[in-house]
Amino acid sequence: MSNGGGSTTSWVIGGCLAVVIMPVVMMVAVSGASSEENPGSGGGGLKDGAVPASYVPWVLKAGAMCDVIKPAVVAAQIEAESGWNPNARSPVGAEGLSQFMPGTWPSWGKDDDGNGRASPYDPGDAIMAQGRYDCALAKQVERYKRRGEARGETLDLALAAYNAGPGAVHQYGGMPPYTETRNYVARIKSLIPKYESVDDPPGRIPAGQELAMPLSGTPRITSPYGMRMHPIKHVRKLHTGIDFAAPLGTPFKAARDGTVTFAGWSNGYGNRVIISHGTINGDRISTTYNHMRSRASVSVGQHVRVGQSVGEVGSTGLSTGPHAHFEVQQNGEYVDPAPWLGLK
Repeated sequence: MSNGGGSTTSWVIGGCLAVVIMPVVMMVAVSGASSEENPGSGGGGLKDGAVPASYVPWVLKAGAMCDVIKPAVVAAQIEAESGWNPNARSPVGAEGLSQFMPGTWPSWGKDDDGNGRASPYDPGDAIMAQGRYDCALAKQVERYKRRGEARGETLDLALAAYNAGPGAVHQYGGMPPYTETRNYVARIKSLIPKYESVDDPPGRIPAGQELAMPLSGTPRITSPYGMRMHPIKHVRKLHTGIDFAAPLGTPFKAARDGTVTFAGWSNGYGNRVIISHGTINGDRISTTYNHMRSRASVSVGQHVRVGQSVGEVGSTGLSTGPHAHFEVQQNGEYVDPAPWLGLK
């Protein structure tokens, strides 16, 4: 990673010439992983075959962390950073697919692949750290924009901040005048169409449905709405939603555009998000997302769009294991989500 105003650098790795624009060394304090503004030309899904198969799940997961940084952006940035070489190392010490500096890595790197170590040379760890940092930068530059301290498209400014540091974006009130940074942003933007799927983009409610599935794909239902024996309390009571099978950490997605009315801890539900979707066919409709792994990636009052990640599947609260518990409230009462999702 290079400070703003540097230049494109070439080096030899494993006998092959790699031409990579090194990202920023200087990382200033940024936080959060949600984004509220127009994502611009960020892209949605991934084009078949564009990303190495073993990296696809990680790119999709990292690209679901916030609304600005879509999977195609993550993929385009990796190409610009390392040319998809997981062992890439720059002359100044930037490491791995996403070219993190050793001093910066501990702030963003986690053992996402579960192999017992957090390493910038582990593709899963690197890609997820990149997503976290990108989303934090997007939130940082949005704050600048709301305060009138910067102007420009959020995606452009977030990418510029990755390369030159958010301080440079703030200093210049938008895109820094550095040639390297401007070229870096332009290159990534030009690469997005290479990776972006235009055939089946996320963020869309299927025809004939009122709500989109809150998970990617077609998840298996493990417990439907209705009366059942509670697995922990061992009493017969109404199961107020649908449980879907999903691994720990799977992005839990908004089923429709709306406004977050609750985001926090709720006894029984654990980490929970409630989204109001206003009035649908004359009824007040809300959806809830429950038992999430950690705190929500959205906040009360935030407007979210369909397909936007609101958190990650977990097992907090009264839960026997990781799963996605999804509910629909109609005029304040719990109803079966299945018809709303086109499952009945």
